Amino acid sequence: MLHQQVDPKSPRDILTRGINASPGAATGQIVFSSAAAQDAEARGEPCVLVRRETVPEDIRGMHASVAVVTERGGMTSHAAVIARGLGLPCIVGASGISIDPRNRTLRAGERIFREGDVLTIDGTSGEVLAGAARLLEPALDDYFSQLLDWADGIRRIGVRVNADTPSDARTGLRFMAEGIGLCRTEHMFFDEARLPAMREMIFADTAEDRMLALERILPVQRNDFLALFEIMAGRPVTIRLFDPPLHEFLPHDRDGMRELAESLDLPLSDVVRRVEALTEFNPMLGMRGVRLGITIPEIYEMQARAIFEATVAAARKGISFTPEIMIPLVSVGREVELVRARVDSIAAAVRNETNTQFDYRLGVMVETPRAALRAGDFAGQVSFMSYGTNDLTQMTYGLSRDDAGRFMGKYVGQGVYREDPFHILDQDGVGELLSIGLERARGEARHHGLGLRRAWRQSRSIAFCLRIGVDYVSCSPFRVPVARLAAAHETILAEVEEAIPAESRPRS
Repeated sequence: MLHQQVDPKSPRDILTRGINASPGAATGQIVFSSAAAQDAEARGEPCVLVRRETVPEDIRGMHASVAVVTERGGMTSHAAVIARGLGLPCIVGASGISIDPRNRTLRAGERIFREGDVLTIDGTSGEVLAGAARLLEPALDDYFSQLLDWADGIRRIGVRVNADTPSDARTGLRFMAEGIGLCRTEHMFFDEARLPAMREMIFADTAEDRMLALERILPVQRNDFLALFEIMAGRPVTIRLFDPPLHEFLPHDRDGMRELAESLDLPLSDVVRRVEALTEFNPMLGMRGVRLGITIPEIYEMQARAIFEATVAAARKGISFTPEIMIPLVSVGREVELVRARVDSIAAAVRNETNTQFDYRLGVMVETPRAALRAGDFAGQVSFMSYGTNDLTQMTYGLSRDDAGRFMGKYVGQGVYREDPFHILDQDGVGELLSIGLERARGEARHHGLGLRRAWRQSRSIAFCLRIGVDYVSCSPFRVPVARLAAAHETILAEVEEAIPAESRPRS
């Protein structure tokens, strides 16, 4: 109902099938790079971005596209997560195609497609179709709104939206989200106007030089937050501090490194050495999240200042609220102590400089098994805790969420896993870690609230969240209505179950 769909009565020329990572359908010309996608958008031509796998710097190309297809990836790969947030139809893990980005061709069996050829992407079924299929428009009406109003009157769990841009925030509000549950600030750094300053910061040798580069980003980061605060108009906004490894902001091909060397006025050899030094064997377990905030504290200090200055600016516009700042990927309590001291210091400085009083809440994102087991260690230091279930699932299973799609279909097909654990919450393993963390965190007086970062399609995952006492779930904008309805379903079922004597309940 929320997206265009392929008319089920129209003929389908199916090239391949992949994982239906984000629903809806769209038709466009094939492009193989973000630059080509932006060029197509400038010409007013709808395009489908086709990549082996997307990386963070592809965000601009995804914004310019009507759909995305990747040869690799799974339900929580970069392409899947970003496409759901943007409301783009997306298919990942389409292993039946072979992409040659150098020659700009796509092969599906014996058929070869070139840049400019037309595809239709059915993100609902996971089918890549040749040519332009007939599409049906979304069907939202007053009955849809009435149904969700009824759901809101019943559900006992909050629903927030994951929003990094004003567009995401407005879409979430249109679907009646109760606030922003996750703002991923790193997506803001890939903007063309900010990327050069970010790269200067990475190549700086001293804290002073890093701050000089970050001072160029500070005003635009402040405006980012102010725009979200104005849209949310006092509703809660949870901002996750910078999370990804720094190598994601650097080029890895020779031409890109040569261009970077010229822009920074550095020898190419210096750029190559720095890129190689930042390359990690397993970056998702390496220098990212709070580890960056401690080793390169200037990044978090700049972000904290931007948040607090935006809070003051919002207050002067009559918007009064308390921002929520979240530290990612914590493992031990000392990490929180160090970051908290720096954030408190920045808050005090901004209060003095602006002669304005404001409050903020500091929280942690629990994404490692150790953090879940030791949640009681953090709860006394923070106002809220939030569980990042994508990374928690990845670390609990020892699976790469970007690569598991290559074999997940066979695993599920042979009954190794009942379901893709990145698609539905694993209640036995990951769920037990959640339950342990929630229980141990509740014993601390300063604990404020608990959030779950993702709403799954299956309502039984929402039921589990209700059962263990999660306060709210947060999901991509176009999943907010799904989460609202699922939460109401499970509230009704729970109330019915409570009303039936235990001896009368069906064994199933």
